[in-house]
Amino acid sequence: MAWENKTEPNDFILLGFSQFWEVQLVLFIIFLLLYMATLFSNILVLLAIFQEPRLSHSPMFFLLGHLAFLDLGISSFAMPRALVDFLTQHQVISFQGCMAQLFFLHLFGGSEMILLMFMAYDRYVAICHPLHYASRMSRHHCIGFVLIAWSFGLLHTSVQLGFAVNIPFCGSNHVDSFFCDMPLLIKLACMDTYLLEVMMAANNGILTLVSLAALLLSYGLILYTICSRGTPGGTSKAISTCTSHLIVVSMYFGPIMFIYLQPNIHSLFDKVLSVFYTSVTPFMNPTVYALKNKEMKAAMRKLLTKRSGVFSTQIVTIQPGGLFCWKPNKKTLPLKASLNPMSLTRSVVARVEKGFIEPRDRLGTNN
Repeated sequence: MAWENKTEPNDFILLGFSQFWEVQLVLFIIFLLLYMATLFSNILVLLAIFQEPRLSHSPMFFLLGHLAFLDLGISSFAMPRALVDFLTQHQVISFQGCMAQLFFLHLFGGSEMILLMFMAYDRYVAICHPLHYASRMSRHHCIGFVLIAWSFGLLHTSVQLGFAVNIPFCGSNHVDSFFCDMPLLIKLACMDTYLLEVMMAANNGILTLVSLAALLLSYGLILYTICSRGTPGGTSKAISTCTSHLIVVSMYFGPIMFIYLQPNIHSLFDKVLSVFYTSVTPFMNPTVYALKNKEMKAAMRKLLTKRSGVFSTQIVTIQPGGLFCWKPNKKTLPLKASLNPMSLTRSVVARVEKGFIEPRDRLGTNN
C-alpha cells in the first residue's frame, strides 16, 4: 500500500442526518431525551453498585458497574457535540477532534464486547458450575477480566487509529454521519482502499465474531443446563432472561457487523444502525441487566430515597438577618434553630401567634 504524498486536512464537515432545520430540531429533541435518559440510568447503576458494599463485592454487579461506565463513554464520545451541531448548524470538526472520536469509539466499543463476553461467562459459571463460582469468579479474577477488556479495547482502537492517521486525504472532506468513523474516512482517501478495507474488516471482524461466538456459546450452555434440570418455572424464567439479553446483544453486535464487514457500502440505513450501538443499546443495557434484578432495584430505591431526603430540608427566612433551617426528625419532626437563638425564638413565637406554626412543635437551639 502506498502511503506517500499523504495530506492532512485541517478539518472535516459532519453532514449528520439532514440539512433541514426542522428535521434537525426534531432530532435534537429525540437525541437529547435519549442521551439524558442514558446518562441518568447508567449513573444511577454506578452509584447504586459502588455505594453498596454488598453489591460492589459481587462479581456480577462488579462487572455490571464497568459495563455502565463503558456505556457512558460510548454514548458521550460524540453525542454532546452532535446535539450542539443540531442547534448551531456548525458541523465542522478538526482533524484532531475526528481522530479523538474514532479513538474513544473503538476503545469503549472494543472493551464492551470483551466485557459482555465475561459477563456471559459469569452467568454460565453461576448456573452451570455453582460449586466452583467462588473460585472462578474471585475478586482477582474479576479485576483481571476488566483489565483484559480494557487491554483488548486499547489494542483494537490503536490499530484503527494507526490506519486512520496514515490515510492520504484529498478532495472532499465531508463525512456522511454525525461522528467520525473508519469506514467513512476510507471513502475520503485518494488511493486504492481495497487492502485497507480488508485489514479494517479483519480487525473488527475477529473481535466481533469471537466475542459474539463466546456469548452465544455461554447462553446456549446456560439454557441447556437449565432445561436438563426439568424445572418448568426456572426454565421459563431463564429463557425470558436469556432472550432479553440476546436481544440487546444482537442490537449491539448486529449493526457493528453490518457496518464494518462491508465498509465499501454506506447509506442512510447505516446512519440509523450507528444510532443503535452508540445510543440505543447504552440506554437499554441498564434496563435489561440491572432493573430486572431485585437486589439492584432495592439498591436503586435506597439510593433515590437517600438522595431525595437530602433535598427535603426546608430553609425558611424569618427576618432580614435571621435564617431558619427546619430539619425533619424520624418521629415528631421537631424544628431546630441554627442561628441567632434569642431573635429566632421571638420570631417563632410571633409566627405561632399568627398560626404559621402549631404550638405543639418544639424549638431547639444550637449553641
